[in-house]
Amino acid sequence: MNRPSIYFIGAGGIGMSALVRYFLAKNYKVAGYDKTATPLTHALIEEGAEIHFEDSVDLIPAYCKDKNTIIVRTPAVPVTHSEYCWFKDNGYRILKRAELLGEITKLSKALCIAGTHGKTTTSTMLAHILKQSKVDCNAFLGGIVKNYSSNLMLSDKSPLTVIEADEYDRSFHHLHPYMAVITSSDPDHLDIYGNEESYLESFEHFTSLISSDGILLLKKGLKIKPRINKNVKLYTYSIEGGTDFHAENIRIGNGTIIFDMISPIQNIKDIELGVPVWINIENSIAAMAIAQLNGVDENELRSGIKSYLGAKRRFDFWIKGNNHVLIDDYGHHPEEVSASIKSVKQLFEGRKLTVIFQPHLYSRTKDFYKEFAKALSFADEILLLDIYPAREEPIEGVTSDLIYDLIESDNKKRLTKSDLLDYIKTNDFNVLMTLGAGDIDLLLPEIKKLIEEK
Repeated sequence: MNRPSIYFIGAGGIGMSALVRYFLAKNYKVAGYDKTATPLTHALIEEGAEIHFEDSVDLIPAYCKDKNTIIVRTPAVPVTHSEYCWFKDNGYRILKRAELLGEITKLSKALCIAGTHGKTTTSTMLAHILKQSKVDCNAFLGGIVKNYSSNLMLSDKSPLTVIEADEYDRSFHHLHPYMAVITSSDPDHLDIYGNEESYLESFEHFTSLISSDGILLLKKGLKIKPRINKNVKLYTYSIEGGTDFHAENIRIGNGTIIFDMISPIQNIKDIELGVPVWINIENSIAAMAIAQLNGVDENELRSGIKSYLGAKRRFDFWIKGNNHVLIDDYGHHPEEVSASIKSVKQLFEGRKLTVIFQPHLYSRTKDFYKEFAKALSFADEILLLDIYPAREEPIEGVTSDLIYDLIESDNKKRLTKSDLLDYIKTNDFNVLMTLGAGDIDLLLPEIKKLIEEK
């Protein structure tokens, strides 16, 4: 019997695209729809996927209208989407991305990295450490790892699969963790969860899914009360002491960060971060802990962390010079925005930091505008853009002005994206950082060019 084709509704999403690549690598016929053409969708087309950008049943390839076709839908696609409705009305098997990922990884040893923030960096870091070691791994990631220019890694020898476990729409409840990390649990996605209690309960349920011979690595101080099986081992981690895995002897200077890792398995001295920002100390402790627990040795850990180039849009240096620095970061939750700004100010102490922030989602802005304003107030200059709506319809009274009015700085401006380029052209910057999960990154080539021309 012929194997089914796979059709992705929302093929260009960062999590979906890893699955597209997986099925292409396994020689399936793969097609799909996405709202917008991007460098990532272009890469998928180059790799063999048939993707179109108009919501039209007529554009679905004939081979995908076979009843055996598996339909994969991202939760970001609305239930009114005409292609989705057509497949649903005609009785096709429709899976959420996380359901399919859970099925694929059920027979492997899944290393699942969850958390409100930190999960992309920690999972990509772990995948790179494992990949360049004797242990090796498969990986489905929520970011493009710059070392590999991909969000998918495959191995024909390792039973381990690193997975970025997404809490949006309770997606991570479909996974089967062998080991799990929870990096943070600050409330988010309240449009889905309603309140903090429901959000935390979702993480607690996730811990109950860890296999009985498995491990939970929990960041110190989280409000989560784990519901692990009695044989699951629980470890804790943090930057500071008082946990099973932590850092000591942290040295920061001349754009580098070096520290020692304290571990119940083996302490490791003089670890140098490949992406030297403060929050990556904690991310790397989590990644190295899981790697150590899976047999990665001291030298492999040290070389893996030093050679890690980062994930695109996670502290992504576009320019790093004495006169100008340009950094792009995906931070879109107040805690992330605060941590990103403080990390950059620490790394480039004494230099003026200008932050361009594009809020992501009307609902998140409504829930956290006070916290965003407080976090942005740490920057020396703030350029605030309009809200990027993503999957949402506007909410009456919710605009970037809610944040802007509460920013405690005289050096702040409200700009449109088109105004922004003119402003950059006519002003000088020392350290410039773009922040947000929307489409601000599409302007980066032009921003880089304008700064380099100064």
